Amino acid sequence: MEKRENTPILYIVIPCYNEEEVLPVTAPMFREKLESMIVNGLVADDSKILFVNDGSKDKTWEVLCNLCESNAIFIAMKLSRNRGHQNALLAGLMEAKEDADITISIDCDGQDDINAMDEMVRQYHDGCEIVYGVRNDRTSDSFFKQTTAQGYYKILNALGGEVVYNHADYRLVSSRVLNELANYKEVNLFLRGMFPMIGFKSTCVEYSRHERLAGTSKYSLSKMLALAFDGITSFSVRPIRIITALGAVTVLYLSY
Repeated sequence: MEKRENTPILYIVIPCYNEEEVLPVTAPMFREKLESMIVNGLVADDSKILFVNDGSKDKTWEVLCNLCESNAIFIAMKLSRNRGHQNALLAGLMEAKEDADITISIDCDGQDDINAMDEMVRQYHDGCEIVYGVRNDRTSDSFFKQTTAQGYYKILNALGGEVVYNHADYRLVSSRVLNELANYKEVNLFLRGMFPMIGFKSTCVEYSRHERLAGTSKYSLSKMLALAFDGITSFSVRPIRIITALGAVTVLYLSY
């Protein structure tokens, strides 16, 4: 198994949209986690926490500016308008790849277990270029969300989409992978479907998901449905084939 010799520079990339309530709670947690990984020699001491403000309408940007002034470990970038979670995350990853050896993407609400980051970095040291954070259960979800999530993964896999079950956007990715990702010109972004297609060595790290620490979820049902639709249509030709076949049958039927 390949071992890394150099201590990597890590950038933790965190998209934010209207998160003024939760950031004062979770930002210190991210800082403490990164500082502990630096002390333990897992990552380099010039590693950073990069927030991406996705056109927030509240005081998120003001909170981020104060964080950056309080500690040099925090950096932040501001999108000109709201572009959506996937675009904000991609923007942060593309910015980070210029200075970081590895990135870990995570939401800012505190639901994903930050302690899984240590094992993610260890897996990178052991030769993996992508490490997927995978939930070991969905007990924190409502019955509706559990049922629809399981059904969605089954449908996507049945249609030929390659996704990691119970994985969202909590993952470690090397700069090598991000350089390849930059070559993709996909418009309807579905990053959890794009990374498996790139083909580098990967593995999974399981973790338990918690309740949101503050504030409310910004991912409405309509946004979740739009993301699911992008996943189905962007990475499988089978829906097109099904529609074409139905169209051909309809034309033949009407011609008689």
